[in-house]
Amino acid sequence: MSKWINDQMNQSSRHDQKLELILRTSARIFAEKSYHSTSMRDISRATGVSLAGLYHYCKSKEELLFLIQDHCFGRVLERLEQRVKGTDDPFEKLRLFIDNHLSFFAANMSEMKVLSHEAESLAGDLHEHVSTKKEKYARLARKILREIQESQSAKARIDLTVATYALFGMMNWIYNWYDPSGKLSVNQLVDNITNLFLRGFLTSEVEQFALTKSRRSGNVNVWRTA
Repeated sequence: MSKWINDQMNQSSRHDQKLELILRTSARIFAEKSYHSTSMRDISRATGVSLAGLYHYCKSKEELLFLIQDHCFGRVLERLEQRVKGTDDPFEKLRLFIDNHLSFFAANMSEMKVLSHEAESLAGDLHEHVSTKKEKYARLARKILREIQESQSAKARIDLTVATYALFGMMNWIYNWYDPSGKLSVNQLVDNITNLFLRGFLTSEVEQFALTKSRRSGNVNVWRTA
């Protein structure tokens, strides 16, 4: 390999590392102060990169926000498509989907908060580009849930739109309470959310006990609709 190629690869690697630093730091500041309350000067001070240097990597604060969102959705989608490849069991696909989502965002909590809070801060083509990736991601979740429904014989079925966004609601809220260094590991978090989503809060044994007790007392079982 020639020295010129080596030099080019090293320059590209340094560029990528510096951009990664800028994006991670920007995500942290956006999460702490909000996107609209943050200036490029704030990011310059936090990263140690001059304003001129920042504008070398991106044209504006909006482009920084775009790169954070675009990179996150791109990485999550790529990881998911690789992990579910060759898996036919829809229940296993769902667990992989939940694990992929939570493990990525547990390691990128600031980015997760920015994606949730600043979803509408982009405009025009930048917003459209990110929205296209978000919609593709949501369609993958909906497809998995449809496959699970079709594998079951139950007559009463939850609306797929409700189910899809309920799942994202459960997963996307973790930035507000979950501590990756706390007592609950990411694997335990994945297991709990997967079980809660698929089985509900009550196990069949507890649910049957409550139903029997309610019938004996003559009370209406208000949480059971079918």
